[in-house]
Amino acid sequence: MDNRNLLLAVVLSGLLILGWDVGMRYFYPDAALSGQASSPTATKSAAAAQGAPAAQAGSAAAGTGSIGTDGAARKVDLKTALSGGNRVAIDTPRLAGSINLVGARIDDIVLKDYRETVKKDSGPVRLFAPEGTPNQYFAEFGFIAGGVRQPSNTLWQADGAKLTPSTPVTLSRTDANGITYRIRFAVDANYMITASQSVTNASANAAIVQPFALIKRTDKTATIDQFASHSGPVGVFGDTLWDPHSYKELAELGSDKGEGKPDWLGFVDQYWLAALIPGDGKGNVSVDDAGFRSLGKDLFRTDLLYSATTIPAGGSLTQETRLFAGAKESETLDRYEESGITRFGLAISWGWFWFFEKPILWLLRHLNSLVGNFGVAIILLTVIIRGLMFPVAQKGFASMAAMKAVQPKMKEIQERFADDKQRQQQEIMKLYKEEKVNPLSGCLPMLIQIPVFFALYKVLVLAIDMRHKPFIGWIHDLSAPDPAHILNLFGMLPYQVPAGFLAIGPLAVLLGITMWLTFRLNPSAMDPVQQQMFAIMPWILMFVMAPFAAGLLLYWVTSNLLTVAQQSYLYSRHPQLKAANAAAAANAKKT
Repeated sequence: MDNRNLLLAVVLSGLLILGWDVGMRYFYPDAALSGQASSPTATKSAAAAQGAPAAQAGSAAAGTGSIGTDGAARKVDLKTALSGGNRVAIDTPRLAGSINLVGARIDDIVLKDYRETVKKDSGPVRLFAPEGTPNQYFAEFGFIAGGVRQPSNTLWQADGAKLTPSTPVTLSRTDANGITYRIRFAVDANYMITASQSVTNASANAAIVQPFALIKRTDKTATIDQFASHSGPVGVFGDTLWDPHSYKELAELGSDKGEGKPDWLGFVDQYWLAALIPGDGKGNVSVDDAGFRSLGKDLFRTDLLYSATTIPAGGSLTQETRLFAGAKESETLDRYEESGITRFGLAISWGWFWFFEKPILWLLRHLNSLVGNFGVAIILLTVIIRGLMFPVAQKGFASMAAMKAVQPKMKEIQERFADDKQRQQQEIMKLYKEEKVNPLSGCLPMLIQIPVFFALYKVLVLAIDMRHKPFIGWIHDLSAPDPAHILNLFGMLPYQVPAGFLAIGPLAVLLGITMWLTFRLNPSAMDPVQQQMFAIMPWILMFVMAPFAAGLLLYWVTSNLLTVAQQSYLYSRHPQLKAANAAAAANAKKT
């Protein structure tokens, strides 16, 4: 059996498995994170609903030194939640929203630079929404005093009406014992909000206080966790990336966390991130708890509970926590990492081949800025990479040609020493040495290319730069599946094509045809079963890959066309290989 065909079969099988994983994104499309949210003013714990004292209700049976478990929230719509007053507006070049003075929650964040859909009037992407709605997703900052969590329905006072990069806002409240709690919010021009939590003890006694921060969300609006792009809990603990679980897995475990002190932790989607960064983001802050937990009913929370501090009478305490709430732009994340947040750029699921992927993304961005069309940039990028890898492919073809040239001599040796396998192997190795042929040199160039092309594939999956970018004609969003469907003649027939792999568009058809052409040019397999597999594989992959993002299909079609051109050229340079393939095909038909 031809080694190249066997290796190609293994690679294609891997692509089929990977393709199914990514293709399932069609059944679980990226959440728009739009629309509805809930009223935090109505949020109460179960204990409070049963008439327990306010302090006990805020603790939610947590016990000393625990944030506890939140009670169920009343469901309301976004408009109602945001129209109840008691809010401080947030307005930056890239963020808009508000801080809820009830509970000191940042539960209203939209991203100005990104639209919900490709429609220009669709409005910005909503990342955070108040508690109790289908899209609930928010951050909360507070204190545990004497082992009791302050009630989440506490009303804070603000010293300003709007949080901007130039105007920080401080929330404050004083309890019955004379202890004053403050949270000073500041925001930069991108996606980072800094919360400085401070306590001033004006009482006659010492107080034990623990600042805390949390992010709570539903997974109903989360993107699907896939091989190429993680969606779910994520963080860096002890300088090590921690992202082993999907939401489903975390729900089964109940809770989990990384080893070591937290550098940062939060929740990640394909394009968005919400993360808490304790202190300076270098894992040198003392914490009692930093991890993730399932709250049931599709709700999840990440907790950051600082160690308890005894504040003497007349003393004070200050603890700083940063909140990132925004888009996973690699350049922005890298700048925050350069400013001191440990490995913050790993919020993007680069994986093992990050050293290939980052230069590829850099080149893709520059090509897009040069030509002004992201689809054309993908085509040019594919051409450039295939051009750079051409010498490697040429070497592999030359090795294959040399192997084909010695096939008759190898067959003669195998027949002559059929009963002496050891002597047979010795003579074959002698033949390789005399003819200067390396049987592995045809496979190694292919293995070298795999990481490069996989890196290109991951860049197209991870890059937010491709989101909502048009190509030509009917393709208005390269990050979404091809909207045209062959099965209803592009909408001319009066029925809808079912979602999934039946929704075959022109790009998927081109993918099948071009893949069939590449298989036709490959050396024919002697094994009839293998021949049949190669015959049907292009059409199977056409259906499996139909739900993929149009940008990925465009890349694969371009790559296949370049493969056809490359192989045609190399066959012309090595006619003995083409003749051997033709002879193999003829023999296969006879059998």
